[in-house]
Amino acid sequence: MTAPRTLLINPTVTSRSSARFPLGLLQLAAALDRTGSSRIIDGNVDRDFVNDSLRAMEQERFDAVGVGVMGGPQVATAIAVSKAIRASFPLVPIIWGGYFPTLHTDAALAAPYVDYAIRAQGERTLPELVAAIVDDEPELGHIGGLSWKRAGTVVHNPTRPIMRHDPAGLLPYDKLGDPRRYLARTYLGQRTVATQAAIGCRYHCTFCGVAAMFNGATHLPPAARLERELAYFKHELGADSVQYFDHNFFDREVDMLPLLEVMARFEMPWWCFARSDALLKLSEHAWKLVRRSKLRMAYIGAESPSGQMLHDIRKGTRPDQTLEVVELCRRHGVIPELSFMVAPPENTEEETERTFEFIREMKRVNPQTEIVIYIYTPLPEHSRHEKDRARRPGTPLLDIDGKPVVFPATPDEWAQPQWVDYACHMDAPWLSERLRRRINDFVTVLRCRYPTVQDMRAPPWAKRRLSAMAGWRYRFRKYDRPWELNLANRLVRLRMPQVSGL
Repeated sequence: MTAPRTLLINPTVTSRSSARFPLGLLQLAAALDRTGSSRIIDGNVDRDFVNDSLRAMEQERFDAVGVGVMGGPQVATAIAVSKAIRASFPLVPIIWGGYFPTLHTDAALAAPYVDYAIRAQGERTLPELVAAIVDDEPELGHIGGLSWKRAGTVVHNPTRPIMRHDPAGLLPYDKLGDPRRYLARTYLGQRTVATQAAIGCRYHCTFCGVAAMFNGATHLPPAARLERELAYFKHELGADSVQYFDHNFFDREVDMLPLLEVMARFEMPWWCFARSDALLKLSEHAWKLVRRSKLRMAYIGAESPSGQMLHDIRKGTRPDQTLEVVELCRRHGVIPELSFMVAPPENTEEETERTFEFIREMKRVNPQTEIVIYIYTPLPEHSRHEKDRARRPGTPLLDIDGKPVVFPATPDEWAQPQWVDYACHMDAPWLSERLRRRINDFVTVLRCRYPTVQDMRAPPWAKRRLSAMAGWRYRFRKYDRPWELNLANRLVRLRMPQVSGL
């Protein structure tokens, strides 16, 4: 029997300049290549990825096509490539994996252009599925983490436990062509590389897809693996800084110390996701390694100044810890990048205004604090991990008219603008137009008054001018209709980290 061959596609979701390694597909390729072979097409660097996918399938034999799909804007491009493949190669199975089919499995399989959905981790499920597909009489019931169609109904196989799968050597970066084109000029350095050391997060925040994907599991890499990766990035690719995509970089200190020691030897400035409580627990020895390794910025989910809301969303942190960590970061030369979620379904306006005041307090404590503001959009009940659904049923969500929110039932519906905004925490059905404008105006005044240090495009003089223009509005809380700032920003075009990333 010929070894199975799989085409892996990363649909376009960002600009070329913002493209980073498609780490999920690289992990899948490493797993597939143990028993077969694979090819990767990355729509973030290949803008004609739909036609190139079709050409690849005309020129080579593929037993299956795997499409990685995040929620939000990537759904539309995933639909486009899947429909094109189904029209030209109707017999080739199409498999969706990633966050979208994990959170919205039934919606994914409602599409005629999706044959299989892989829930959560795919490094074991995908190779088993592809091997079964090439069998004349495939048996699918034993494949954990797989959802599939049988006689017009959807079958959900049992969930597969999360495990860490490390290839013997490096990930197959050569499948991407020249890996150096994924290095970017950022606040951290001239050639920033993106990677992921640990996977998962031990917490169960109700708004976070990671909780549904990993259900509280987290796995750190061996120090030798991290050292191997960093050596390749620095000495082979010429990278000078690192952006870590770990869902929660600082886990337990005893497990982190070997990794920090490796990073301290390479001294490559870095950025990561972190939690306030984890940073506050670090010993002086750990902070010494953090300083030596050159941590420049930590993205911390502050979320809310309300202890009750933090409890309700199962964040596991407190507002006073946010205040403490802002000061702690200042002392250690680390810029805290705090994310806040405004406009919750209950007490929407009051909680939003309270958050604005808390943000001002953060700026008083540490003016260098970066602020990122999102709309609080909790996961639909069907998207939460099955164990969470059984243990802690969520509160029904109501729209602006007091009617139950009805979530989309197909990928095409999820690709509509209002649901893309919901998935990206940019809008919600319970927001009034007045509050929506109030939030946008506050964000405009705040980002003009305190332009992000991540902005490498706008000239310093322009940022100083905008900051001065916004000064009186920020000081006197005159946020409404900042027409002059909107006009000036059309020329300067300040960077928005919540949209463009690092």
